[in-house]
Amino acid sequence: MHATFSYPKYSFIPSDEQRTGTVRRHPVVVIGAGPVGLTAALDFARKGVPVVVLDAEDTVSVGSRAVCYAKRALEIWDRLGVGRRMVDKGVVWKIGKVFNGDRMVYQFDLLPEPDHKIPAFINLQQYHLEDFLVTEALKCELIDLRWLSRVVSARQEADHVALQVETPDGVHTVEADWVIACDGAKSSVRRILGLEFQGEVFKDRFLIADVVMTADFPAERWFWFDPPFHRKQSALLHMQPDNVWRLDFQLGWDADPEEEKRPERVIPRVQAMLGADTPFELEWVSVYTFQCRRLERFRHGRILFAGDSAHQVSPFGARGANSGVPDADNLVWKLALVLDGKAPEALLDSYSDERVAAAKENILNSTRSTDFITPKSEMSRVFRDAVLELAANQPFARSLVNSGRLSTPTTYTGSALNTPDTDGFAGRMVPGAPATDAPVERDGHPGWLMEALDGRFTVLYAAASDEMGGPVPAEVAATLDTLAAGPLPLVWHAVTERRRGIAGELVDSAGRLRERYDLTPGSVYLIRPDQHIAARWRRFDAAALSAALDRAVGR
Repeated sequence: MHATFSYPKYSFIPSDEQRTGTVRRHPVVVIGAGPVGLTAALDFARKGVPVVVLDAEDTVSVGSRAVCYAKRALEIWDRLGVGRRMVDKGVVWKIGKVFNGDRMVYQFDLLPEPDHKIPAFINLQQYHLEDFLVTEALKCELIDLRWLSRVVSARQEADHVALQVETPDGVHTVEADWVIACDGAKSSVRRILGLEFQGEVFKDRFLIADVVMTADFPAERWFWFDPPFHRKQSALLHMQPDNVWRLDFQLGWDADPEEEKRPERVIPRVQAMLGADTPFELEWVSVYTFQCRRLERFRHGRILFAGDSAHQVSPFGARGANSGVPDADNLVWKLALVLDGKAPEALLDSYSDERVAAAKENILNSTRSTDFITPKSEMSRVFRDAVLELAANQPFARSLVNSGRLSTPTTYTGSALNTPDTDGFAGRMVPGAPATDAPVERDGHPGWLMEALDGRFTVLYAAASDEMGGPVPAEVAATLDTLAAGPLPLVWHAVTERRRGIAGELVDSAGRLRERYDLTPGSVYLIRPDQHIAARWRRFDAAALSAALDRAVGR
């Protein structure tokens, strides 16, 4: 098969503790150097927490695997210093088209509004993504990245976890205050603890064929129901970098996975789709089964699960890595505060509560997609086919077409960390919602709101005009300065309509920030380190803000 990527080989280097036979206690050990584990490690390093990362392999993921990365995950990576490289290398897209047979049913736009720094989606092979993350991790002195280190046992004590780690130099013990298991769908840690997934495995199989070719398809997501080249099944096409194209073919439950991966089976399918005269080379082939499953809870004592080790969803909708990366984003700031003695250990239970809710949402959406793509009864198929026929001319039917609802971030509705609204606001920025971006000017330079939400608690104060007594009352500024100097990591910004010379101000000259957050003079937002809304008010109240901060850290 053709190769467009040279896989790096990372050397096994014995740790000091293994060479000397001593046992060291680490604050955090992350198991798994995939997208979720490396994201967590980079975030810990940004917060000054040393972290050991153990990985059983000595290279990045083989094959393109996950390729679609959504705006929310990219915003997290951008905060960690790698998002720009991913966007520059990836294929940026936001348009999807759905076909029934050879006729387009409709198309959709995943980010129709303007003025966002990060695109709706990019396509990027997982090996590129991991290569960027490893490169960044190797720059960080606080990250100890250990290859060919397989966890073979885990024993929980009252105040730590003892891991037995198998390496080319033998087995040794690694101790950690806390362990984060990011070791994938076949998690060894989950197996060691005897934990079972709950959920459903769907009786259908799909073929992935990554092909290298020169083609003039646009950078869009194309999905077919019953295409002429693959009758009574579905198919998908995506552009990737380096002239690699992702093709998915529905196979049916009776297909033999090993047989279907043979080139003599794959090549005719690809030729039927592209045309017999289209030159191409296979790069990677895989067969997968739809699975929508999760752990009942993601915290088990001092071991916390994130990513595919905690939950699995079908690939259509790009909800795998795009839900795993927010797991890390949710967990790291909480654990960092617990380690620093600034929040109670019980705060970690909110990680499980919030991300289990997100997993339920993703599984529900993935299950609905699976049911539409692969109807389970003749009546369901009749309904699906009728919807597809209607959707070509009837807009109401298009909302019923489900070729994989694309990943969107979860709003933590009902989270114990939210302070409920007491004032009226319009728009989507409710407590628990992920913050949305807007263009702003910072220190005289064009910038973005998301750049100002830098991993600390952030207070946004909507400044008044001069006619209303000045932009920020002295007592408000003094209270916010006191909070910023306190034990919790916190920064505050005045939102102004034009430059006023206030330290740290965000100049909202285009009005997008005021529009998207329904800001009026005196309005206040408290935003969590993971860029979710914690609370908001129409007027500044020092006691209410302090109480909301306490609530947001589980006090």
